[in-house]
Amino acid sequence: MKTLQPRTRIKMCGLTRECDVDAAVAAGADAVGFVLYARSPRYVTPDRAAVLARRLPPFVTPVLLFVNPDPEEVLRVRDTITGAIVQFHGDETASQCVQANRGYAYLRAVRIRADDPAPAGILHTMVSEHERALAFVLDTYAPEYGGTGHRFDWTALPPLPQTHVVLAGGLTPANVGEAIAMLRPRCLSLTVDVSSGIEVTGHKGLKDPDKIAQFAAAVRAADTCFSSAQRESCPESMSVDAYLALTTAPLSLG
Repeated sequence: MKTLQPRTRIKMCGLTRECDVDAAVAAGADAVGFVLYARSPRYVTPDRAAVLARRLPPFVTPVLLFVNPDPEEVLRVRDTITGAIVQFHGDETASQCVQANRGYAYLRAVRIRADDPAPAGILHTMVSEHERALAFVLDTYAPEYGGTGHRFDWTALPPLPQTHVVLAGGLTPANVGEAIAMLRPRCLSLTVDVSSGIEVTGHKGLKDPDKIAQFAAAVRAADTCFSSAQRESCPESMSVDAYLALTTAPLSLG
């Protein structure tokens, strides 16, 4: 019997509208993110996040993104949204994350500079310090916090075989297959985290349902390629159309 490979999970972040939540769910997203950082163009109020989260079916996880929050705010918002996971995206220390989240596990962002040729140091430091982190969100550094829509150098990442990785920053339907092929073999599990790559062009916070569907399809097709016995014939730079074509081909279960 062949060993089954874990699939790549999908997180779609920065959702602000009911129709976008519904499109993400329909596409098969595993998690959806709500930005609770007031300076972000994708900001939603806690009450709005709660309204949107109520549209989620079982087993689709709401993620609440905070930047250097007041601990009481984190507790209040998390307690109003059933099943939510908190993501810390600022300069919070491990003790601050634990305190703000009442000891529950959380997601911790690691902001990597686009020109950093060796991010291993900051990664290993964060992993060792944040023992309660469920996973680490690897995102491109921006002085103002939040997403930049740009990718850092994925090839510079060290192997993280004991770490659950959430890759963010500049992902699109066109390049997510490359990311999966490059990083899935190097970490314990991989989640791809998309925001600007599924937005209506020029409108931050407004998602495009076609791009949402294309992104999810590209992830699934990349997983098919990764798991296929013919993976050597699947170049990392395949187009989305080529990935989609793979999903229509019958798989041999051997």
